[in-house]
Amino acid sequence: MPLLIRPLPRDDRQALAPLLAAYAAEMRGTLAGHAVAPPEAQAELLATHPAAEVVVAERDCAALGFATLFDLPEVVFARYCGQLDDLFVAPAARGQGIARALVAEACTLGRARGWSHLRWIVPESDSAAIALYERIAARANWRSYVIRLDPGASL
Repeated sequence: MPLLIRPLPRDDRQALAPLLAAYAAEMRGTLAGHAVAPPEAQAELLATHPAAEVVVAERDCAALGFATLFDLPEVVFARYCGQLDDLFVAPAARGQGIARALVAEACTLGRARGWSHLRWIVPESDSAAIALYERIAARANWRSYVIRLDPGASL
């Protein structure tokens, strides 16, 4: 059966809990043991956040991956841009082009909305993600900085 990429309505986002659990476990390893929220809380946040959009990749009615997007003002260009905040594909489904398809769908949505660009950040320690992003995108010419407001939520 073909891969289906579609927006995931807020009411259906609790179905992502198993993928969110796998994502959280992987990120704990990538981020050297930092605490992460339980998947039910993550899904609840995605379901209730007024600006969060979720795109899901499915095959045979099973969720294989997701991307979280935000539509943001881009003051420099007096337009909007897209922020890809999370991108995850289940380990068993990797190598099938699902991450590329999720990014492509984000780009399609962005073009339809007139975004100036799609941007995202990735932890320096996530070498697999970086390898993909180096193949499908141009490295941005800016650095990312952070001020830790809650030490328990540090990345």
